[in-house]
Amino acid sequence: MRTLADFPTLTVVDHPLVQHKLTLMRDKNRSTTNFRQLLNEIGMLLAYEVTRDLPLELVEVETPLEKTKKPMIAGKKLVFAPILRAGVGFLDGMLSLVPSARVAHIGLYRDPETLTAIEYYFKAPSDVAERLVLVLDPMLATANSAIAAVDKLKGRGVTELRFVCLLAAPEGIEKFTKAHPDVHIWTAAIDSHLNDHGYIVPGLGDAGDRMYGTK
Repeated sequence: MRTLADFPTLTVVDHPLVQHKLTLMRDKNRSTTNFRQLLNEIGMLLAYEVTRDLPLELVEVETPLEKTKKPMIAGKKLVFAPILRAGVGFLDGMLSLVPSARVAHIGLYRDPETLTAIEYYFKAPSDVAERLVLVLDPMLATANSAIAAVDKLKGRGVTELRFVCLLAAPEGIEKFTKAHPDVHIWTAAIDSHLNDHGYIVPGLGDAGDRMYGTK
């Protein structure tokens, strides 16, 4: 069985609130509304963890008592890049924490026969290469979509990338880290394995279908 030691570029966010909300989401009887709300809340908590090492710079601010220099985030605003459609579920929660962030959209769908990722849409800030980009997708299963998204962003000149997901399968982690060993992964949990249809087990089902009520 693989352990965290086998994946040095991966961080599991084991905060009790994250784990509690994730367990609620796994329940097959959870309503679409509640599932979407929980994904939104976990997105905010994951964003807090992923951004804890952002660089700071001292800026001058005047309080009611005096002028002083205090820290603020340095450099250009970061970019959230959700993989459509399920990745959008993270967006509102993360933007509530970092409202000044830019947003890129990466449209990919998984071919049901081959499980390969097929691109149908891409839109990003013109200066995306100069920014830190957080790629968002609730599930790191086969990793085909995640790899394709990072390939696309690297092709646009992006050098600072992080991948954020809710659940990951060992097969997906291994494949992603082989393709992009320089991109760190943040996840709330590593589940057991993939089934024959490329779904994470025990998982939580199809995140997009459960979020939008389309199954």
